Amino acid sequence: MSGDEHQTLGALLVRLEAQEKQIAAQAEAAHEQITQLTALLDGLAQAADHIAITRKTLLNLPDEVPPATTPTVVVPEGPAYQQILAVFADTDAPLRARNVCEAMDLPLTPNNINNIRTKLKRLTRHGILTEIAPGQFTTAQPLPTGEPTAAPLTPDKRMNQT
Repeated sequence: MSGDEHQTLGALLVRLEAQEKQIAAQAEAAHEQITQLTALLDGLAQAADHIAITRKTLLNLPDEVPPATTPTVVVPEGPAYQQILAVFADTDAPLRARNVCEAMDLPLTPNNINNIRTKLKRLTRHGILTEIAPGQFTTAQPLPTGEPTAAPLTPDKRMNQT
């Protein structure tokens, strides 16, 4: 081998080594891009899975939402309670036991007023009436509809009511 061939061969080896380094750098850059794209692809796949799960969950929900149930009001039995409710149905103002006795045409005796007060307190415990101030009652909610309203008590029935 002559000297010119050595230099040519040496120069060729240097150029090949430079090309090899350049290709290795390009391969490394491509490998980094692949890593970034793979992470992006994994994130997109996970987001698509979440959307699919959400869609499946929504499709499994019932078509109609059941209507909210209103609590049923339990009115104590007895014609006196029906008469009291009729008195409150006819007014928007708060009433005292004495006012209710007057509206029911009951004699204003302490016994009658105390009996009506007791019934008003019981209706308050049932959530039908509200005591807005000591001894003053008003309706807590719309009064039950469809309840028969008893006629005013006759004097002989007044004595037997409890």
